Amino acid sequence: MFLIKRWYLLLIIMIFSSCNAVMEMIPLDIDKNLGEQFSYQINASQSEYPVLDPEKNKEVYTYVENIRNQLINSDKIKYRDHFPYTVKIIQDDNTLNAFCVAGGYIYVYTGLIKYVDSESELAGVLAHEIAHAENRHTVKQLAESYGTGVLISLIFGSDYRDLINIGQQLLSLKFSRGDEKEADQYAVEYLYDTPYDPRGVGGFFKKLIKEEKRSQ
Repeated sequence: MFLIKRWYLLLIIMIFSSCNAVMEMIPLDIDKNLGEQFSYQINASQSEYPVLDPEKNKEVYTYVENIRNQLINSDKIKYRDHFPYTVKIIQDDNTLNAFCVAGGYIYVYTGLIKYVDSESELAGVLAHEIAHAENRHTVKQLAESYGTGVLISLIFGSDYRDLINIGQQLLSLKFSRGDEKEADQYAVEYLYDTPYDPRGVGGFFKKLIKEEKRSQ
């Protein structure tokens, strides 16, 4: 009976609370589990996501991981002890992209690494992606896309297969403009705690926008 009352109480709270309040009720393990499921899917889809072997590509991994280390050592990184913030590099010179899914799983395309003009620009991109994980934007999008019912089931540890299925769909989720703006703002704050130029965030994205306009 106590569990039933607790369930209804939580349901009422979630219905009448803001999204941020709901987010605070979701344990960080949800982010980590989602990231783990996504990482599993990436590893199982090497034809679509050809991840470079870290042992055979130590130089580029050391380069990117050093930038990652500088960023997560910022005092403003809340979840460095909770999220792994692992880095994987995807072999695709034609894709100018990087992303960081829930739980701090970072993926960078070789096309992006070769495209940036400076280490500060790459640091700016990685800081932006880390900010998405730090602000739990993926879980926020799940709340908006699937509703609070799914979040309730995740809180109580039921329907774990739904969590796996959702993990497979993370790439199709798109962050809102508000989330992107927030990620930019936090990225600049992270960069101020590093040797990198905070203007690297804006510099890269301005260049990318010009590139997209030329290709249209």
